[in-house]
Amino acid sequence: MGHGSSKSSSSDDKISRISKLTEKLHLHHRLHRPRSNASTSASHNKILAAEDFTGIALLTLIGAEMKFKDTWLVCVSLGEQTFRSGISDQTDKPIWNSEKKLLLERNGPHVARISVFETNRLSKNNLIGYCEIDMLEFLAKDSDSESEVVDLLDPASSDTVVGNISISCSVEDPIETEKSFAKRILSIVDYDDDGLLSFSEFSDLINAFGNQVAVNKKKDLFETADKNSDGVVSMDELASLLALQQEKEPLINCCPVCGELLEVADKLNTMIHLTLCFDEGTGNQVMTGGFLTDKQASYGWMFKLCEWGHFSSYDVGLNSGSSASHILVFDRKTKRLVEELIDGKIVLSMRAIYQSKLGLGLMDIGTKELLKSISEKQGRKMNSVESAKDIPKFLDFFMDQIKLAEVKYPLEHFKTFNEFFIRELKPGARPIASPEHDDIAVCAADSRLMAFNSAEDSLRFWIKGRKFSIQGLLGRDICSEAFVNGTLVIFRLAPQDYHRFHLPVSGTIENFVYIPGSLYTVNPIAVNSKYCNVFTENKRVISIISTAHFGKVAFVAIGATMVGSITFSKKEGDVVKKGDEFGYFSFGGSTVICVFEKDAIQIDEDLLANSARSLETLVSVGMRLGVSTRK
Repeated sequence: MGHGSSKSSSSDDKISRISKLTEKLHLHHRLHRPRSNASTSASHNKILAAEDFTGIALLTLIGAEMKFKDTWLVCVSLGEQTFRSGISDQTDKPIWNSEKKLLLERNGPHVARISVFETNRLSKNNLIGYCEIDMLEFLAKDSDSESEVVDLLDPASSDTVVGNISISCSVEDPIETEKSFAKRILSIVDYDDDGLLSFSEFSDLINAFGNQVAVNKKKDLFETADKNSDGVVSMDELASLLALQQEKEPLINCCPVCGELLEVADKLNTMIHLTLCFDEGTGNQVMTGGFLTDKQASYGWMFKLCEWGHFSSYDVGLNSGSSASHILVFDRKTKRLVEELIDGKIVLSMRAIYQSKLGLGLMDIGTKELLKSISEKQGRKMNSVESAKDIPKFLDFFMDQIKLAEVKYPLEHFKTFNEFFIRELKPGARPIASPEHDDIAVCAADSRLMAFNSAEDSLRFWIKGRKFSIQGLLGRDICSEAFVNGTLVIFRLAPQDYHRFHLPVSGTIENFVYIPGSLYTVNPIAVNSKYCNVFTENKRVISIISTAHFGKVAFVAIGATMVGSITFSKKEGDVVKKGDEFGYFSFGGSTVICVFEKDAIQIDEDLLANSARSLETLVSVGMRLGVSTRK
């Protein structure tokens, strides 16, 4: 019998076997998880309650039919994880047969975005088509077919079909998951492939788990596992031991694949973590993981070559200044990380200005006036008839981020670029959360949101500007003690966003205060700079809204580079309803900040949790913001 082959092993042989085991585990880690483990932590380290566990889905991307020949790759994004296939042959009918196991939670992310890229470009790969699959709905379908064909939509127009992709998806039974995990573990130390573990092989396995208590009890554990006393441990016996011990006294303290500490003595969470880490698939290609977005996963080699200048260029959040060359935000609707589009040359110029003493020194000796002059000039240009020709180029650059179907008027209605920039949306395009409940506040803009219970929290997690304060933001005449210690919500608008801002609460507008200032960019590169104070130095308009449920709310509209004007559609004394349009920003990107009085609002937990990670949340007008805490 194969299990007898290790009975007379010498000490050197044992050390050699353990070294080979460690090497095999780390080789598996390099093959299947070669990137940053940022997404690993997000998916594995979270403690999952049994009632929230839906299952582990095996998603297989089989192949596609496209409208032209090329070499193709496909990415799938779910939550904060993205995986990519290998590259197909030159064809219009690529075959990948790439698969990945994904954790599904009852209240977690379950809409998977599948993106198909052509890969014949040196600098980047082009997104040609995509689809979004609600995994829970997909798995609930009654179908005799093992696969399903789904249309791929043009990212520039969701009404246009550019091809189709064949996918299959199934849920692994938790008991089968546990057995298959035990089988994979057994196969690693089953040196003679007989499906059984001798005591020597079992000892190597316990050593690999890194639990010193278990190492000292190997003989007792072996006897516990060997239920039929035949001197070997079978797959079923190993699975039973792992399940039993994980509930009593865990054998595995550290995942041997990714190195994460398994701190919770919980059978379900450990089983999920180790199953995903040890995933060997079903014989098809296992998709490469560790990416944060499909754009990151699809980059070409030339971009990677150029990326040496942007150390730590991919990370979740911006913790101390914006050294990152990419801005990642969490889409609240799809529960997925997305990358904000921004021209690379603009990134470099902003970093040169806002992330150095020299750059801000230039600001102090005249660049502020230059920015103002440029903004005014650009504003005049965007109001000219000639500027309308820039609309198609603008739409092309932001092709996957502007939904024309939501816009109130067709493109030919807009005679200037600025008319399109301040476009209105169709009625109902932005549903208002709990419209009849004025004790629930809503988001004021289509934007990237940061929320903090206090200004102190905002300085710790996001704003690095010198001397930022609520008093500096609002001014002495408006700022009260309740505002100083109050809740801060920042809505950052990017150029591609709908640029009309709305009221987050119902109440009466008391007054408007206009504060002149600079026109720094509101990009995180500037906000996270320790050399300037974007929010307290920029041009801004402050309005105070008196409410029945939140006390007074300060609404601050902040101008920015290329934003020459802030226009309000309400006036002092108006009684307003949450969700009503309040005004708009002309061309550029800008920010709205709402300051609530201390202990007036409980911000929704997901918004606070993302902000504590220095991660902006992508929100839309009318989404729920929080609830009043006042009786």
